[in-house]
Amino acid sequence: MTEALEDVQSRPDYRGVPLRKAGISQLRYPMVVWDRDQQRQHTIGTFRLTVELPREYKGTHMSRFITALEHHRGEVSLETVPDLVDELRNRLDAERAHVHVAFPYFIRRAAPVTGQESSLALQCWFDGSADEREAEFTLGVEVPVMTLCPCSRAISARGAHCQRSRARMKIRFRELVWIEELAAIAEASASCGIWPLLKREDEKWVTERSYDNPVFVEDLARNIALRLKAEPRITWFEVEAENEESIHDHNAYAFVGSDDLPEE
Repeated sequence: MTEALEDVQSRPDYRGVPLRKAGISQLRYPMVVWDRDQQRQHTIGTFRLTVELPREYKGTHMSRFITALEHHRGEVSLETVPDLVDELRNRLDAERAHVHVAFPYFIRRAAPVTGQESSLALQCWFDGSADEREAEFTLGVEVPVMTLCPCSRAISARGAHCQRSRARMKIRFRELVWIEELAAIAEASASCGIWPLLKREDEKWVTERSYDNPVFVEDLARNIALRLKAEPRITWFEVEAENEESIHDHNAYAFVGSDDLPEE
């Protein structure tokens, strides 16, 4: 085609409404993340890429988001997300850009007694946001764990109820913190960890360990928060704990952030 096509997105807009974020979401794309044990792990990311849209512009250019992502598809990490954010700002001539990508990350788990290995899926995400003056980059991890109710154990003559729980952590840090390290913190803060593959000997160990370590959802959130606070590499964090209650028709929930903890 020799005739120039109009750039409709660049038409002026007269409604006077700026958009804090405009772009694309729910884009599934191959990506590679750092793996502490295997160096690199291939996975699938679900991306949301946006920029700040001033009130005078009608829209953004969708293809430019994909072009920027193509340059970074070989590796997406908290080391490379800042480069992706900067490229979005430059390509779309925006004051501020944002990147959110969620992805499954697999860690190898050896059963506690038999040692049989299997892969446990964690839900993880990166968040990046930057303008010319400041930048914020966050790692998020959701870890499945097990909690046993302290009240149930204390008042019951036989056994206690337990449930699968979700420990969600968002952190910012000055030095690299591995996803595997956050998984270990969550498991140490719960009644017990979770394994995809357990034999009878392992199941006995898990049952008895959780009974010996009863934890409320509030305990889980506080335990994680104190461990994160004690890690000098971490500069900021938020913790959510949620129990999928086995004897109620609702979940139990707790939240704490680094700003909520008293100064030492």
